[in-house]
Amino acid sequence: MFSDVEADIYIMSDGDETYDASVAPQLIEKLIDENLDMVVGSRVESESKAYRAGHKFGNKMLTGLVKYLFGYGFEDILSGYRVMSRRFVKSFPILSGGFEIETEMSIHALQLQLPVAEVPTKYGARPEESPSKLRTYRDGFRILFTILSLMGTERPRLLFGAIGFLLFFVAFILAIPLGVTYIQTGLVPRFPTAIFCVGLVLLAAQIFALGWLLHSVRRGRVETKRLAYLAQKGHPRKKWNKTTEHTD
Repeated sequence: MFSDVEADIYIMSDGDETYDASVAPQLIEKLIDENLDMVVGSRVESESKAYRAGHKFGNKMLTGLVKYLFGYGFEDILSGYRVMSRRFVKSFPILSGGFEIETEMSIHALQLQLPVAEVPTKYGARPEESPSKLRTYRDGFRILFTILSLMGTERPRLLFGAIGFLLFFVAFILAIPLGVTYIQTGLVPRFPTAIFCVGLVLLAAQIFALGWLLHSVRRGRVETKRLAYLAQKGHPRKKWNKTTEHTD
């Protein structure tokens, strides 16, 4: 739909009656008035059964992880209630095929440093005749894997730098007894350990280099996304007409 639907403003919402549809005009007005590219309806429980067991904790954990890894984030990265500009939609290369899409959208906005905002919205329980398609553990791990995968592509220096540092640190710890023995006796009796330490250091250096190489690739990808973003017209600057008639 993002590829085929032509519009100035896009509204995405789950169709399970859990989100407050009456808030949509407020989200649209905020998008236009503040010249934003995405407004997220962050969920606030209006019923005790709105969240299933474990979902609230999982959402907080994943949201906190995005904030920690990417330096900034949302209060609710998994919310399916979003209003987006044409620029955002047409520059967003969707790769996910499930519940990870909200995470990917959030990180896309953070990567391009797009102007975004959140508006607290009521979140209610699903109707009893509408079972959830979300599988807590399976989809939770898929979202976690998506975050880590995007970290490898969006922050490669941090990820591969941390791995390289860890390998170098292990090699340094293992080499301390060898260094002490060499200073005392002038000999290196444990050749396998010495060779292993050298191998770890060489591997760490390669991983560091890989991180810098992927960082250069990332810059090219960000520039391409930015050009795709700038190639689209912005959303209308005039105030949205509240009296516009709507049909189902």
